[in-house]
Amino acid sequence: MINFRRSAAVLLGLLATTALTGPVPAAADEEQVAEPPRVELVLDVSGSMRAADIDGRSRISVAQQAFNDVVDALPEETQLGIRVLGATYKGKDKKVGCQDTQQIVPVGPVDRSAAKAAVATLRPTGFTPVGLALRSAAQDLGAGTTTRRIVLITDGEDTCAPPDPCQVARELAAQGTSLVVDTLGLAPDEKVRRQLLCIAGATGGTYTAAQSADELTGRIKQLVERAGDTHTRAPTVVGGTDACDSAPLLAPGVYADRESFSEHRYYRVPVRPGQELRASVSMALDRPVNRDYGVLLRATAADGRELVRGADAGSGRADVLSAGLRWSATADDEDTTDDEDTTGTSPTPAVEPTTVCLVVSNSFAARPGTAATPGMPVELTIYVVAAAGAPDGPDLGRGWVLLALLTVAGLLTGLIAGLLTRWWVATWREN
Repeated sequence: MINFRRSAAVLLGLLATTALTGPVPAAADEEQVAEPPRVELVLDVSGSMRAADIDGRSRISVAQQAFNDVVDALPEETQLGIRVLGATYKGKDKKVGCQDTQQIVPVGPVDRSAAKAAVATLRPTGFTPVGLALRSAAQDLGAGTTTRRIVLITDGEDTCAPPDPCQVARELAAQGTSLVVDTLGLAPDEKVRRQLLCIAGATGGTYTAAQSADELTGRIKQLVERAGDTHTRAPTVVGGTDACDSAPLLAPGVYADRESFSEHRYYRVPVRPGQELRASVSMALDRPVNRDYGVLLRATAADGRELVRGADAGSGRADVLSAGLRWSATADDEDTTDDEDTTGTSPTPAVEPTTVCLVVSNSFAARPGTAATPGMPVELTIYVVAAAGAPDGPDLGRGWVLLALLTVAGLLTGLIAGLLTRWWVATWREN
């Protein structure tokens, strides 16, 4: 009986709390178990890797040494796989050679000796099917809940398109696979650089030109270690709306959505006085679009008044656009109608939060023949922290107090200026 009464009291308390505070914001899922970092190294073993132009050594020998050093220094929790392209077919039939990609080490806990032995036997051989290798590497890594990384090491552009490797990267980004492709170029070639930049940019990865064995080894180690610092939880999928009053209410966290061309999507965030809203948005260009585009993030009040905005723009050279903003809630922003209680018998009413509407807009335009659906990937990050107060300064007052202060200051300034002038004139006449 006692337990029943206690349970009823708790239930009534929860219902009362919900009635006073309103609906609970949707929160990013925090129950997911973090997966170990998953990385696949993709190595170009095509015929051009025979060139001996890196520290007087062949490109393949430098890459093999770098792989050995990386495997030796690999963190125990990292699951690593190795895939090669152009490593087995020695003929000249392009149709056959452009299917030449194999996974020589499966993704998982690494047997260091076996991995180094597999890499040591590689000899430069055939074509360069980069697009096919990237698509296969994504399948090797699977579709888990965490961000996974592909590190592509190559000295040349794809010689087998289709599939075009840049388009493959955009397709992977469009699938929402949380996949990042980092690229390393071993040859100072402008066409190769542009292609590797496109692949990396489409997935939020990085491009690096490695001109020495130390540079290559250091960069691969850095990228493998970075895999452990990426998202340990996937963003929560949420659907923005076309108006503020029907928008989802969000708590601090990371959210994923999709937005059509030239669309405005609304989300709501509660912010209390003394708190600061920090929000950022990133949009990936996962398909061809016209030049000159931008993304806009605005914070507005419920009645549509704009509070603050952030924007980013591009002209065909960026595959990801990001914008951010900060806004602090103050007591002046709240519409309160409760009279002050002077009896001392009623508790102070809770201050209701300001509902801020976040509006994500874009100015992308599709090229002819480009599919409009699904929308482009959007990642929205929301933080609500204690507001950082402005530095203290002298308070000169306001209203009539300020006017009186300025009047007195003016009279004193005029009086002092007059006395100094009379003294100077009298002195000048005497001399």
